Amino acid sequence: MVTVPRLVIAAPASGSGKTTVATGLMAAFTARGLAVSPHKVGPDYIDPGYHSLATGRPGRNLDAYMCGTDLIAPLFAHGSAECDLAVVEGVMGLYDGASGQGELASTAQVAKLLRAPVVLVVDASSQSRSVAALVHGFASWDPEVRIGGVILNKVASDRHEALLRDALDESGLPVLGVLRRAPQVATPSRHLGLVPVAERQGDAVDAVRAMGERVRAGCDLDALMALARSAPALADEAWEPAYAVVERPRPVVAVAGGAAFTFAYAEHAELLTAAGAEVVVFDPLRDEKLPAGTAGLVIGGGFPEMYAPELSANEPLRRAVTELALSDAPVAAECAGLLYLARELDGKPMCGVLDATARMSERLTLGYRQAVAVSDSPLAVAGTRTRGHEFHRTALDPGAGPAPAWGMHQPQRRVEGYVQRGVHASYLHTHWAASPEVARRFVEHCRAR
Repeated sequence: MVTVPRLVIAAPASGSGKTTVATGLMAAFTARGLAVSPHKVGPDYIDPGYHSLATGRPGRNLDAYMCGTDLIAPLFAHGSAECDLAVVEGVMGLYDGASGQGELASTAQVAKLLRAPVVLVVDASSQSRSVAALVHGFASWDPEVRIGGVILNKVASDRHEALLRDALDESGLPVLGVLRRAPQVATPSRHLGLVPVAERQGDAVDAVRAMGERVRAGCDLDALMALARSAPALADEAWEPAYAVVERPRPVVAVAGGAAFTFAYAEHAELLTAAGAEVVVFDPLRDEKLPAGTAGLVIGGGFPEMYAPELSANEPLRRAVTELALSDAPVAAECAGLLYLARELDGKPMCGVLDATARMSERLTLGYRQAVAVSDSPLAVAGTRTRGHEFHRTALDPGAGPAPAWGMHQPQRRVEGYVQRGVHASYLHTHWAASPEVARRFVEHCRAR
């Protein structure tokens, strides 16, 4: 039974201020001494880093496309256990989801699955009475989505605020906060969104603090907490990673971290641990050796293109990774990990495990994917179907090896990635909570060495 108070922070469209409000609320309520559980709808890796900084707890994703609708409430219950409040930041506009698949993976769908009240963040610049029509439309579109109030963002003046409040009086929805038009809180971005926390720790702390102060000054925290407490109990049981029988010895699984490899779902390390592994994080920018006793390697996503010279300069670690891969050890590489295993990235030598070259591209590849495993690997048996997400502005030549990793079903049919020896390398990000047998299979391969 899940009884934690909860709010979903949504907006009519991207760019309305969801991240500022959601992160600011997390920081403001944490400053009040509450244990706040942070969540993000969709596959985003970067916003959860700011959420984690605001709350001191792992930022977790709720992705109905990759994990399925049945896992949303259990994953939420797992992340929010023993917390006083959960804040869920939405994705895109409230009703926007996986392309061409109705409400699937939308903020609205997640709100309904969690039976959580929604707070609509509205960019009120350049409008007054029209704001009531906009809010009314969003509130009435789906009767199962309960919009409990509005936070007005980018309000120009006291007079502007008064006009907006008068208009919204007719909608019946309370105004729970007003944020004045102000210079953007310093959260620099690059080609894939905000710069990850790991790359700007000091500045990120200041940015999160500023968000918290702004939201605390402009929002009615007591009314927001009362709204959160109105969420009914959920009957779902919490997701539990400890599904596997732990055997000895525990194989060491090295997981790449640091500034170059920041894209990771918290549940992956939990599943590896539950499957019997000892998870050890290392930094390819700094560490010249893999962790002692490494039996398997996981290299997730991130921004290796921003650190290509430094990654290339760490020749001892590149040699260690190559030797491990050539020994048939299980290696799981996603996106940034794929580039790191290539022969070179933007002309800089990488590990050379894969006979491929990578470079920055003008084209952003972004979207959910349906895929089927083409080749047997430490992650999957050929024929296994999965759902994932691509999110990169790089290109690999060739894009697939003699034994590809995945066959994609959309947006067009193609094969992608590499399976060779124990290596499974691909651009596709997957969420292992949807298929926990992935972690078990990976650890079994590590143990069998």
